[in-house]
Amino acid sequence: MHRISLASGVLPEFGPVDVVEAASAAGFDEVGIWVEPGEWTEQTTRDTRAALAATGLPVLDVEVVWIKPDTSLDVHKRVLDVGMELGAKNVLCVSSHPDAAATVEHLAALCRHAEGTGMRVALEFGIFTEVKNLAQALGILDRVAHPLRAVLIDPIHVDRSGTTVAEIAAIDRALLPYAQLCDARAVRPDPNDFDAVIIDAIDLREQCGEGVLPLAAMLEALPPQIPLSIELRSAALREAFSHPALRAKAVADATRSFLETLA
Repeated sequence: MHRISLASGVLPEFGPVDVVEAASAAGFDEVGIWVEPGEWTEQTTRDTRAALAATGLPVLDVEVVWIKPDTSLDVHKRVLDVGMELGAKNVLCVSSHPDAAATVEHLAALCRHAEGTGMRVALEFGIFTEVKNLAQALGILDRVAHPLRAVLIDPIHVDRSGTTVAEIAAIDRALLPYAQLCDARAVRPDPNDFDAVIIDAIDLREQCGEGVLPLAAMLEALPPQIPLSIELRSAALREAFSHPALRAKAVADATRSFLETLA
């Protein structure tokens, strides 16, 4: 069965130590860490590393590098540096830069910065960004042309962008070090309504198997046993489970139950 990781977005109001401890208590195999460069300190690194050592959890990814016209490459390199200190396998990137060439240059610089570590620089597409679908993401990565580049599949963004399962199946396996997993409702937001798109992505996701997305087909199209970051951002779950470990356990239990139906 797939290894599953607790995405940091499941617990957006909690810090990294709480996220690590919740992931461990809930039985996740790995964990994702949100890195806010302006707030992250050396003490944060020490505390997070101690929590990781105590739980034995590896870090599947750190996030988020959000490429925009006014963002600094040095700030984004800081996210990678923290990830390297935590032993992260991947860094999640999105781009809202209207110039595709600038996105290519930025991602290539991040790949070069990660050389020697094995950390993959994973570009996530979505209609809330300037890289709106898989075809655009792969076009950018072709231009990046660095072995550490990667593409990140998130089922809700696959569905909302009109990307097909056949397109996922055709991706070069070397570009897929991990993927995200969640479910979603049938009603899609207006792609021209940015606020509605964001609410859909951060508040309205569904537990795996409780929505309408073709998750079984998507998983079949991905490499066997690819690690899965369970990106289940949900206002309903936040309201139902205020304790981080209880929320994480609800997500872990539902995800494993769903995956067992596919075995």
